[in-house]
Amino acid sequence: MAQVYLETSFFSACVGTRQDARSVYWRETSNEWWSTQAVRHELFISPEVLAELSAPTFPRRDAALDMLRGLTMLEVTSEVLGFADILIREKLMPTPVAGDAIHLAAATIHGMDYLLSWNVKHLANPNKRDHLAAVCLRLGLIPPLIVTPDLLENTENE
Repeated sequence: MAQVYLETSFFSACVGTRQDARSVYWRETSNEWWSTQAVRHELFISPEVLAELSAPTFPRRDAALDMLRGLTMLEVTSEVLGFADILIREKLMPTPVAGDAIHLAAATIHGMDYLLSWNVKHLANPNKRDHLAAVCLRLGLIPPLIVTPDLLENTENE
């Protein structure tokens, strides 16, 4: 079974209520992945996901938090924080050492196969793939494949 880190945007898409075409597609695709593909993987989150979904301003917070039940929580260690800092210094992730930097660092340091995200600006961005690979190679790390739910589903079905 592949190990998959689920980033906050995945849960946000699952419980979202926006009706624009992109949001509807993301919601339908995410919920389809959750109901058909999730059981094919070992699923992980970090305290960063929990913190982001727990924010009082997070829409449909309770529904999103319910989805976290039974998922394995990765520890945000000093190694994770150190790598997150490197990702920011290398201009791969925006400041501060939180959010996207923590998600990517936790998934990398804990050896996840995939990081599942709809965050196409900072995470599921093909333009960052080579830069991330170069940074990880220098440090002796193997980055996860960063994919959207529709791509992971296609990858697993081939």
